[in-house]
Amino acid sequence: MGLDIGTSGCRAIVFAEDGTPLGSAAREYPVDIPQPMWAEQDAEAVWQHAQDAMREAITAARIDRIAAIGLSVQGEAVIPVDDQGNALRPAILGMDTRTEEQNRWLAATFGAEYLFERTGMPIHTINTLPKLLWLKQYAPEIWSRAHRFLLYEDFLIHKMCGRAAISRCLASRTQLYDLLDDCWSPHILTTIGLDAQRLATVQPSGVAAGEMYPALATQLGLARPPLVVTGGHDQACGALGAGLIRPGLAMVSTGTAEVVEIAMPAPQLNEVLRKGNISVYAHVVPGLYLAMVLNHSGGLVLRWYRDTFCEGEIQRAQVSGRSAYDLILANASPEPSQLLFLPHLSGSGTPWLDIASKGAVLGLTFGTTRRDVAKAILEGLTFELRINLDLLREGGVVIDELRAIGGGARSELWLQLKADILGVPVVRPAVTEAACLGAALLAGVGAGVYADAAQAVAQVLHLTRTYQPDPERAARYERLYALYRAVYPAVAPISHQL
Repeated sequence: MGLDIGTSGCRAIVFAEDGTPLGSAAREYPVDIPQPMWAEQDAEAVWQHAQDAMREAITAARIDRIAAIGLSVQGEAVIPVDDQGNALRPAILGMDTRTEEQNRWLAATFGAEYLFERTGMPIHTINTLPKLLWLKQYAPEIWSRAHRFLLYEDFLIHKMCGRAAISRCLASRTQLYDLLDDCWSPHILTTIGLDAQRLATVQPSGVAAGEMYPALATQLGLARPPLVVTGGHDQACGALGAGLIRPGLAMVSTGTAEVVEIAMPAPQLNEVLRKGNISVYAHVVPGLYLAMVLNHSGGLVLRWYRDTFCEGEIQRAQVSGRSAYDLILANASPEPSQLLFLPHLSGSGTPWLDIASKGAVLGLTFGTTRRDVAKAILEGLTFELRINLDLLREGGVVIDELRAIGGGARSELWLQLKADILGVPVVRPAVTEAACLGAALLAGVGAGVYADAAQAVAQVLHLTRTYQPDPERAARYERLYALYRAVYPAVAPISHQL
């Protein structure tokens, strides 16, 4: 089983050894915004939703035994816990942006160059390190009471088997992990006054942390406890599920956020990537590293558009059983639109990481339709990716092929658009819920079902279709892209004043 814990929902899928999905279930849960710039979540409620999803997936699969469970989780969600592993306060999520003050202190104390060269993480509010500093400064009672500070992977592993274990992959995203020395950084921990014993034990991905509690296994409908296995960051698990087991392959994941991951043989920690705010961390595949570019909004922009402007399509979708997104984009032209949409509805992602940036639409006329705006949203999100891929290439990162996963991989219009704008072949795997698949493959490695991650991918991965760039459309998009690159610098001063 792969259990994927995302920002706005979780999904559990049971797979056969050959990668065939046998049963799945999903649950949605909210992100709480108790104050401007805050983003929190009830971690204990997420655990309850995860149990419900696992139980339903096992029931749907019509089985009572699984070898192991692997976890794929959202990164940077800091959860202080007591000695029983119970959350002491809501998790502070990656999309939370309250830590500008702490980041200024980090820049002054360590320097942005040192932090990137040792941890692979640019200074940003997304990171675990500044969130811990915020807790120490503004929640001193929680800081003192907390037995450990966990992320969702080690939090849920502890819930399932009583051991706080975190994958090297997820640990290396915290800005607390030294990529070069391969351990929690003694220098950083000493400087901020945090004992390494208050963090989880680091293990490679695909290693069993222990057997599930028998009582929990029974509650989930299992006849015997499965192994609970380290997985990793959801995007890295998705990269494995999409077959990124050699350098040069890249993955685009369109869920709540939109992320591109590129597999590399060694961590590229150069100045180009640092200035582009591109994070570099350990892959779940031994010996490989990942460079990650991020748009915080991603599919969340489409969800906002659907929920705010498309009530009619939502109602028709409920009656017909079709996706509201399919109805919104029905008969949309594959040709470039006459709009430019800046998708910075929760600030910008890489390379600017400007939390004060806002969304914008240029080119509206009385002839503009809702379908035109929806298409422009897809284009704007893809132009954001293009800016980042151009930066990666400038930093010496090779990109041969892009594999598409997540909800966005179900849209043929969007996949062809990605190929046309990005100028690389875009490939769709048979299983687009690749984060769950990657977590399940790691579970299989931990249980001895597969010898290693490479053998697991060779046994289960099936690629269904390749979208090649259309030369004529690509040329027209090239001209539109040149205009798009001017939008953020032009409107940023106005957004900041707003």
